[in-house]
Amino acid sequence: MRRKRAAASLSAAGSSPEASAMRRLRLRLPFLLLLPVTVTILILLSRRVSPPQPLPCGAAPSDSTAGRWVPTPRPAPPPLYAASCPFHRNSYNCLRNGRPPLVALSWAPARCGGAVLPRIDAAGFLAAARGRRVGLVGDSLSENLAVALLCALRSADPGARKWKRRGAWRGGYFPREDVTVAFHRAVLLAKYTWQPVENPEEVQKDGIKGIYRVDVDIPADEWINVTKFYDVLIVNTGHWWGTYKFPKETPLVFYRGGEPIEPPLSIPDGLKVVIRSMASYIDREMPSKTLKLWRTQSPRHFYGGEWDRNGSCVTDRLLEEDELESWFDPRFGGVNKDARTVNLAIQEALAGSGFRLVNLTYMSEFRADAHPATWLGNKDAVAVYGQDCMHWCVPGVPDTWVDILAAQILHYFKQGKG
Repeated sequence: MRRKRAAASLSAAGSSPEASAMRRLRLRLPFLLLLPVTVTILILLSRRVSPPQPLPCGAAPSDSTAGRWVPTPRPAPPPLYAASCPFHRNSYNCLRNGRPPLVALSWAPARCGGAVLPRIDAAGFLAAARGRRVGLVGDSLSENLAVALLCALRSADPGARKWKRRGAWRGGYFPREDVTVAFHRAVLLAKYTWQPVENPEEVQKDGIKGIYRVDVDIPADEWINVTKFYDVLIVNTGHWWGTYKFPKETPLVFYRGGEPIEPPLSIPDGLKVVIRSMASYIDREMPSKTLKLWRTQSPRHFYGGEWDRNGSCVTDRLLEEDELESWFDPRFGGVNKDARTVNLAIQEALAGSGFRLVNLTYMSEFRADAHPATWLGNKDAVAVYGQDCMHWCVPGVPDTWVDILAAQILHYFKQGKG
């Protein structure tokens, strides 16, 4: 009897609310333990189901280094701008200067499945860049690019007006979307100053008339105060780094911390030191969200001699792929080797920096047909300076540079950066 009462007591206890809750918890415990694992698996599966979208045509680094020039598909779109563009520079304005129009060609990146590089949507670019500022710093090859970009964007905002503040050499303000684009001329990037010899008798002794002092750790005055102004900065240098600009009578002498660098640097070594120093300065001074692009050197196409030795580029022929090495490889010592030589220095000096390298050299090497040559807008220019086989007609190849850069900049903005 006593045992029956004990059993009944235990049965009553087992049916209490507390006991029922414990039983339910024991049943749910395995599920609760597996829940985090299940969630993790679902997240990983969702990532596998949604692979990253391919970059738009023109936005990948390889889109300018692997491809070919093809006839522009018909019907060809009308030009974005005319010779009357107010942002033009006379010596690039081949149409106004009487040069026959270039053959209509488009760049077809190998990655884009046979499609040609899309032309910049000027209105779309301005809308995406609303309230932003795009700066270019460098030599006249950057100005070549700036003219093409300014004229293209003006096609979407006829109310654009010239803008030359903050040391800009050439620029434009586009009020429709509050966008500023400007070029700052700084041919060596670093500050450099002319220092003539104090004693004229010394000139007769060694032939040196003076030196160009280059302070490798000080940016040129034209752009030293704009690092926090621009949302996109496109930099180049290279055209001036040669003995034809700074011969032995007027050499470059490199300084750091106010003192001459010892032992003295050669021009190629000085170029690498300046690039490394200026890239470090920009990385340090510019906001991290700024898009920093360094464009490679564009090639020259002098045939038959240097610029001052009757070198010419009066042609309508593109170079073939198998001709490029003999024209441009430094190993062959030709007159057009500078671009690739400078590019090697740029790649070495920018290693580890925050810059993205935009290689515009390869696509441009084919285009021996696209320089101003003798059509310079000044009848005496050729006699004094020779043919211009370094800069580019606009409209022309720089428009394709614009298309490449626009694709990369727009992709950067669409990622929510900048």
